[in-house]
Amino acid sequence: MATGDLALGQSQGEKSARSRVTNDFSIIVATVNGSGSQSANSVLLKSIFGMGVPVSGKNLFPSNIAGLPTWYTIRASKDGYVARKREIDVLVALNPETAKQDILDLPSGSCAIYEEAMNLKQYRDDVVCYPVPFDKLTAAVCPEAKLRKLVKNMVYVGVVAQLLSIDLAVIEASVKKQFAKKQKVFDLNFNAVKAGFDYAQQNLTKQDPFVIERMDQTAGKIIIDGNAACGMGAVFAGVTVVAWYPITPSTSLIEATTDMLKKLRVTDDGKATFAVVQAEDELAAIGMVLGAGWAGARSMTSTSGPGISLMAEFAGLGYFAEIPGVIFDVQRTGPSTGMPTRTSQADLLSTAFLSHGDTKHIVLLPGSVKECFEMGHDAFDLTERLQTPVFVLTDLDLGMNNWMSDPFEYPEKPLDRGKVLTKEDLDRLGGFARYKDVDGDAIGWRTLPGTMHPKAAYFTRGSGHTDAATYTEKPEDYLGIMDRLTRKFENARKLVPAPIMVKSTGSKIGFLAYGTTDFALRESIDQIERKYNTKVDYMRIRAYPFAHEIHDFVASHERVYVVEQDRDAQLASLLKLDLPAEQTTKLRSILHYNGLPVDAESITEEFVTREGL
Repeated sequence: MATGDLALGQSQGEKSARSRVTNDFSIIVATVNGSGSQSANSVLLKSIFGMGVPVSGKNLFPSNIAGLPTWYTIRASKDGYVARKREIDVLVALNPETAKQDILDLPSGSCAIYEEAMNLKQYRDDVVCYPVPFDKLTAAVCPEAKLRKLVKNMVYVGVVAQLLSIDLAVIEASVKKQFAKKQKVFDLNFNAVKAGFDYAQQNLTKQDPFVIERMDQTAGKIIIDGNAACGMGAVFAGVTVVAWYPITPSTSLIEATTDMLKKLRVTDDGKATFAVVQAEDELAAIGMVLGAGWAGARSMTSTSGPGISLMAEFAGLGYFAEIPGVIFDVQRTGPSTGMPTRTSQADLLSTAFLSHGDTKHIVLLPGSVKECFEMGHDAFDLTERLQTPVFVLTDLDLGMNNWMSDPFEYPEKPLDRGKVLTKEDLDRLGGFARYKDVDGDAIGWRTLPGTMHPKAAYFTRGSGHTDAATYTEKPEDYLGIMDRLTRKFENARKLVPAPIMVKSTGSKIGFLAYGTTDFALRESIDQIERKYNTKVDYMRIRAYPFAHEIHDFVASHERVYVVEQDRDAQLASLLKLDLPAEQTTKLRSILHYNGLPVDAESITEEFVTREGL
């Protein structure tokens, strides 16, 4: 076996004995957009998962054209942490344009795998360097020049597998799954993997401390992205009308939904029992959703921040005329176009109050792919039960990246279609008033178009109306409607997903967060307890309007840190509008808004500074 570059001046035995790092490090693969690296990255991620090691993957890609830099990070964590890790331990540098900066960004003691022609060793003497002739190895296994840039990525998988001690049989199984039913494609790609593996085995001497060893932490678990999970939830909820306009990062949610509908909602004679319509813009899309919801269909759309802005007027119509419809918002950075392929939580305030006038919307806040499925399903029950648009807020990090999860549970409860009157109901009642609160829950009864009864009809209008749905501009009628809508919103506190007490220690210091911030905050709380011997409590918010348990949580703590991924402290602002005035002074904000998923170290450092620890 030949000897590779000894950047740290230590023998393999000395390094391994002194600082072996097992199943607890991060890998970054630096390539260019359009190079076909996605398949190779997926194979590596799923191979580590196949070794039984908890893992997560994040794609950082450009919003413009092919050829621009892209980075994919994989985190292996024996402790099950899945948030972004700020420090990178293993670099795979395949992009000459960024290679110098990529290796300069590495912490001391990490390692770099790169095309040998780049000569990256010249820039660092405290990083283990593994030069590999990727171009030569690729050319040897791939005669077709036009395919080499795609196959080259599989060579890196083989090199990484050998250096990190990933079982080649597990890699083979992952490649086979990636290219199922395409034997020639599998053969080509696995030959590339084998070429990289064999080269590393014969020519590189292991000098870094990072290694993957088999664990049993992934048995029975799945890997899925949040967009697919939301789409699956919608299909299980019985969605039949999908209207949308393409926008990053929500497009794959519709694609996943459509794929499942085509598999599950086609009759034996080939007829679709659903409609998926690409509208001319987001405004038209939500118009179709509300029209379908008014007609009795379970309907949805999916968008991101710019689309949410365009939906404002129709959202107000849905609120005031009380029409069901589900809107998925996969958040990205703004304002304006912002950075379309970066993550954020900056749509919370605009969505909660979307439209002009006194408008408040139900907002669900899933914090995992499992909750994407569950809330993607339950949103349809809520929207029909409450007769109002329901928004499901995820973000790019949760929506487009791969996450490890327990399998989803099949929904057993029947669908809740809400307060709908049939012909038989009307025969018994003799009539109804569309917007009258007859049950004390602030929700009126409705009929669906086509109900064959002379008393079934009513006017649906976005202007002032009476309990009986007739036109009015009388102040007392308007006050009655608005006050009832307020009571309905207040009642929703008991119907939306309740918050989860993640950590309860009796501390006087508390944390509040939602969505993907949860992953980093859990890890940060462990760091705070382990390194600073400080205990804190943590409650994760899962919906707006806020449940009363959140009020109680704030009341029982002296200081409450609200951690979120936006500049303007939107969650804290929404809490201040909801809490008693005397409680609002307890809130402190920890904010992260650079477009990258928040990491635990950043939260810990801010907290420690603020607390003077």
